[in-house]
Amino acid sequence: DYELCEEWGHLYPVPREDLINLHREHLLHLLEMGDMEKALQLLQRIEDPGICLAISEQSLDQHPNLAASHFLADYLTAYFYANLTTARRNEIQALYMGSKVLLTLPELSRVNYFHLSSRPLLMLEQLLMNMKVDWVTVAVQTLHQLLAGQEIGFTVEDIDNLLSKYAEKALNFPFALKEKRS
Repeated sequence: DYELCEEWGHLYPVPREDLINLHREHLLHLLEMGDMEKALQLLQRIEDPGICLAISEQSLDQHPNLAASHFLADYLTAYFYANLTTARRNEIQALYMGSKVLLTLPELSRVNYFHLSSRPLLMLEQLLMNMKVDWVTVAVQTLHQLLAGQEIGFTVEDIDNLLSKYAEKALNFPFALKEKRS
């Protein structure tokens, strides 16, 4: 049905907003089905870059599933980096990094941290508080790789400071150890 509507749009004039809504719904449908290849082909078929940007941003703002969010953040960063404001760019890159970190977690646990996908530092802190040290190790390695040469509102030093803070808390004993006497 989406493809039929798209063909119809080529034959008859369709208002810009209706065209954006049609393509957005089609894109979200393809992403929900997990068909990233067809989603990319759909975006590449759209001739007007303004419409393509609007479709991608609106789709991302609807908070689709993890794989779809990751795809859209990657697409927007790759093709529309210069068209985005600095704040929006940082937001999308943080979402990309957060979704990348989520993809490193065990599949059944991702749902517990999905709400933090746009805030990777907070996700890292939550993992630390939940004592998921193995997951934190992989998450930190992933973030270090992704942050190389990037400016998105936080740095490798912020990650190191967070780890130092929790390492210090782990060594902090709230009571004095007493010696047992026999």
